[in-house]
Amino acid sequence: MLEQNCQALAQRIDAACRAAGRSRDEVSLLAVSKTFPADRVLALAALGQRRFGENYLQEALDKIAECAARAPDVPLEWHFIGPIQSNKTRPIAEHFDWVHSVDRERIARRLSEQRPAEMAPLQVCIQVNIGDEDSKSGCKPDQAVALARLVAGLPGLHLRGLMAIPRPLTDPLAQQAQFAQVRGLLTQLSSDGLAVDVLSMGMSDDLEAAIAQGATIVRVGSALFGRRPAPVSDPGAVE
Repeated sequence: MLEQNCQALAQRIDAACRAAGRSRDEVSLLAVSKTFPADRVLALAALGQRRFGENYLQEALDKIAECAARAPDVPLEWHFIGPIQSNKTRPIAEHFDWVHSVDRERIARRLSEQRPAEMAPLQVCIQVNIGDEDSKSGCKPDQAVALARLVAGLPGLHLRGLMAIPRPLTDPLAQQAQFAQVRGLLTQLSSDGLAVDVLSMGMSDDLEAAIAQGATIVRVGSALFGRRPAPVSDPGAVE
């Protein structure tokens, strides 16, 4: 089933790229493995997937350690995509390659200070609450430029771009309109002199609309792994 899901998802991404007139190489898949065990991660890794996204910190740390112990020769790239509390920044800085959900100065500074000097800079996306929803994390769109400038100047961090989780909509044109706002904001950051190249947006139900509007990373869980088990701990962003 996992292999079939991978093939079906690859076909969706291929078709979306063709429809948007984009190269398939411009879009990367982030497999959202939250609530799924290391067995499923390693099974997907055996099919060639290397990037995995996690929301729940303790679950993720256990999974990272288990995958490293069981498959030490398989280089996996771990992305933290959930809301970040101040008391969780150190283990995130020490164990992850990417963070997609930086949304305020305090979190950015703590991640910078706590990133081990011997590790490569932490790749960072600014999360933007494009729909101004109280239930979702993310800075307001008009705060993104200032926060991005701050992140770009912090040691231990490498600003890459923006992440967003728009409102769930079923109409493809309405989906695209939301993603277009995020794309416009990335263009604004670039025009202001910031070196940004990542739009982390699009999930199982709306990845076609996201790719049409320039997504470079799509975050997909259920279309790959199937129905998700109940969360084990603190709530995070859906995918």
